[in-house]
Amino acid sequence: MRLAEELGECISARGWVLLTGGRAVEVMAAASRGAARVEVHLVVGVLPDVGNGEERKGTADLDLALFTGMGKARNVINVLSADVVVVCGGEGPGTASEAAHALNAGQPLILLAVPPLWHDFFCSLAEGVESASDVQECCRLIEARPHEA
Repeated sequence: MRLAEELGECISARGWVLLTGGRAVEVMAAASRGAARVEVHLVVGVLPDVGNGEERKGTADLDLALFTGMGKARNVINVLSADVVVVCGGEGPGTASEAAHALNAGQPLILLAVPPLWHDFFCSLAEGVESASDVQECCRLIEARPHEA
């Protein structure tokens, strides 16, 4: 999870918005925690639940929690709302679905320290999938992408 924290911090340090699935678990929580360490930051979480009662499961580091009530279908919102999709680590089916949605939508996809099987699979599905071996390289790849004014 240290890698995800470093990524969140690197994103915030550049003045970018961190958008995650918002939950208080694993990569989502670690990236949010890292981003929140930067004095000026914006951490947005697109959450699967409706945001009332026991269903509030967002990480405490969110500046903005968007409760969708859509379950895992909210992964599409995450992908379509992002300028770049970064898969960090890659252990679960939710992460895999976000990578697949990114490819389907033509969104830029960067693989950061993913298992070799995932790397080979996603790179075989589309051209232009980029890989980064560390957080600094990942942020350089994001920075090098063309940005809309």
